[in-house]
Amino acid sequence: MSIFGAMDIAATGIRLGQVWMDAVAHNVANVNTVTRTDEEPFRAQLVVAEESTGVPGGTGNGVTVRAITRLEGDAAIVQDPLNPLADEDGNVQLPLVDLPGQLVDLVLASRSYQVNVSVLQQSQAAYESAMRLGR
Repeated sequence: MSIFGAMDIAATGIRLGQVWMDAVAHNVANVNTVTRTDEEPFRAQLVVAEESTGVPGGTGNGVTVRAITRLEGDAAIVQDPLNPLADEDGNVQLPLVDLPGQLVDLVLASRSYQVNVSVLQQSQAAYESAMRLGR
């Protein structure tokens, strides 16, 4: 693999890390977003990544975001009669967000981003060293 190939692959990892951290930030920002019981609840965004290959069965060219899906399941309904969104029984619907899981995802996405930035920097340093040798 060439230095440029390593830089290109690291760049795809950086882009994935950005999308993943953005999704986690969006989910955490909505962890307290309640809705009416007759409305769709907030559902956490899940980033689905896949290996990027140039040709079927070929070597990897990095990673791409295949899809951003929503968390499935039924939202919990809680009693909160003072909430302006409460129904006639005083119930509201909680969001479908697993806060501890989101915090773990944030650490993973952040480390993935950091590692790919490090690879990009090291590849750039190796390229610059090779250019100095050619002088």
